[in-house]
Amino acid sequence: MHSYRSHTCAELNKSNVGETVRLSGWVHRIRDHGGVLFVDLRDHYGMTQVLCDPDSPVFAEVEKLRSEWCVRIDGEVKARDESLVNAKIPTGEIEVFIRDMEVLGSAGELPLIVFGDQEYPEETRLRYRYLDLRREAMQENMKLRSDVVASIRRRMWDTGFREYQTPIITASSPEGARDFLVPSRLHPGKFYALPQAPQLFKQLIMVSGFDRYFQIAPCFRDEDPRADRSPTDFYQLDMEMSFVEQQDVFDTIQPVISGIFEEFGGGRKVDAEWPQISYADAAMWYGTDKPDLRNPIKMQDVSEHFRGSGFAIFAKLLEQDGTQIRAIPAPTGGSRKFCDRMNAFAQKEGLPGMGYIFWRDQGEGMEAAGPLAKNIGPERTEAIRQQLGLDVGDAAFFLGGKPAAFETVAGKARTVIGEELNLTDKDRFAFAWIVDFPMYEADEETGKVDFSHNPFSMPQGGLDALSGEPLNVLGYQYDLACNGYELVSGAIRNHKLDIMIKAFELAGYGEDEVHKRFGGLVNAFQYGAPPHGGCAAGIDRIVMLLADEANIREVIMFPMNQRAEDLMMNAPSDPTSDQLMELSLRVIPQD
Repeated sequence: MHSYRSHTCAELNKSNVGETVRLSGWVHRIRDHGGVLFVDLRDHYGMTQVLCDPDSPVFAEVEKLRSEWCVRIDGEVKARDESLVNAKIPTGEIEVFIRDMEVLGSAGELPLIVFGDQEYPEETRLRYRYLDLRREAMQENMKLRSDVVASIRRRMWDTGFREYQTPIITASSPEGARDFLVPSRLHPGKFYALPQAPQLFKQLIMVSGFDRYFQIAPCFRDEDPRADRSPTDFYQLDMEMSFVEQQDVFDTIQPVISGIFEEFGGGRKVDAEWPQISYADAAMWYGTDKPDLRNPIKMQDVSEHFRGSGFAIFAKLLEQDGTQIRAIPAPTGGSRKFCDRMNAFAQKEGLPGMGYIFWRDQGEGMEAAGPLAKNIGPERTEAIRQQLGLDVGDAAFFLGGKPAAFETVAGKARTVIGEELNLTDKDRFAFAWIVDFPMYEADEETGKVDFSHNPFSMPQGGLDALSGEPLNVLGYQYDLACNGYELVSGAIRNHKLDIMIKAFELAGYGEDEVHKRFGGLVNAFQYGAPPHGGCAAGIDRIVMLLADEANIREVIMFPMNQRAEDLMMNAPSDPTSDQLMELSLRVIPQD
C-alpha cells in the first residue's frame, strides 16, 4: 500500500465497503458521541468521516487529536445506517473504522478556525494565509481560478493563438502607473523595471512576423489598492494580432470571454449582445466608462427644462459655459422617504444634496411633487417626465454643474438607485464595449496635455487628426465593461513612426526622448511594421466576478494588504548593508 493513501477523501463509496484503505488529510472537526469518536478527515478533494471506539487499538491516540492536525489513518470501510447517510458529500454513504493512525504533523493553537464561516480581520487572514486557504470557500476560489486559466489557454489555442513569454526584467515605459524599479548590480546607478504590461514586447512580436500571440502575463504596477485592484501585481490574458481592425479584435475575444462566463458562471445569464458605446455616451448615460448594464437606468441631459426657470440655482448655473443639468430617472422611487434617503447619500458624497421630483396620483390625476416641481411649474415638470418616460410612482434626481465635477457622484447615485429599487438584475453578466476614447486629457491645474489612455494607440484619422485640437482627438482604444468593472482594455496600435512621433510630441515628449525611451520599438517600426492590435483581460477581476466576490484579494492566493504589505512573508523588508553595497545604493532616512 502507498505510504500515505490508497484513496483521497472524496473517492470512497458503497462499492468500497469491506475494503481496508489508507487516507491522509487534516482533522476538520471531532465529535464525541458517548465514547465513540467521529472525525471528519479533509483533504484537497473532499471529506470522509472516520471513527473509532475503545475497541480500536489506537483509540487513546485518536483521543489526543485536535483540529488541523495532519494525520494518516488505516481502516475498514463500512456502510452507514440509512438514517445517517449524508447526501451532501460524495462519501456520505460510508465511514471508515480506524485500525491504525500516524500523526504526520501536529498543530498548535489556531489563530483562525478553518471549520465554519466565522469572519476574521483581514490582517489575521493574510498573516496566516496558509490556514485561511484551507477554508472551503478559499479552496473553491483557487480551484476556480486555476480552472479558468486552463480554459482560457485552451480557448486561445483553439482560436489559432500561440503562447509566448516576454521578459520580466525590462526598461521603464509609460503605462499610466508607477513602475517597480530594480537596481542593477552590474550597472551601478541604473535600474531595470518590472513590466507594467508586456505592451512593447507584444508589439515587437507582431513586427517579428508572429501573427497571433497570447500570454497569461504577470504585470507589476505600484498603485494604490482598491477592492478590484491589487496594489503590486496582477495577471492578465494578454493578446495581440496582426493585420486587424478594431472589430476583428472584438470578434476574436468575445467568444473566449463569453465562453468562460458560460462555463464557470454557475448558470447565470451571459448576455449575447455586447453593445458598443462611445466614451462620451457612457459618461452621459452612466457617469462612468465601466457601466453596469444590469441596471436599466440611463441618465439624460435636461438642461433646457431648467434654462430660465424659476429654480434660480440651476438657471444661474446654466448661464456659465460648459455646464449641464442631468437627470437620473428612478422608476418606482416616487416617495418622499426614498427621495430623502438619496438626498442623504448625496450629502455623504460631499454635495449639498440632490434636487428631485416625484410623481404621485392625487385622485384627480397625476401631480409632480417636491421643491423642484414647485419652483419650475407644471409645464416644465411634465416635459421632464415625458422626456424620461416616467409615470405615477416614479421619481427623478438632478445634479448640475460642469459634468467632470459631478459625473462620478451621478454614476454612484445611479448604482445606488438601481440597487435600492431592485432594478439591477443580479443574476446576469452584462457586457459592453466602450469605444472612441479621447487620446489626450488636460491637467485641470496646469492645462498640460498628456495621454489619457494607452500612448501607443492609433489616433482616429491618423496624422491629419493630430494637426488640430489635441483634446478632440479620439483613439482606436476600447475597454470591455462587465457588471460595473473594467475587464478588458486594448487598442489598435500606432504602427507608423511619423504618427507615433507626432502623437508623443502633442503630449510633451520630444522626438529625442521618444527615441531614448522607446528605442527598440522606434527602430523596429523602420523595418516594415504590420498594422496590429490587441487587448488584455484581467484574470483576477474575471475570477472575482465568477466567484461572486466583492474583493479581489478573495481570488488571489497570496495577496498584499491595503498598504501593499505581505504580512506573512514580512515584505517589503529592510535590505542588509551588504546588499546595499553590492548595488551601490544608500537609503536616505525619511523625516
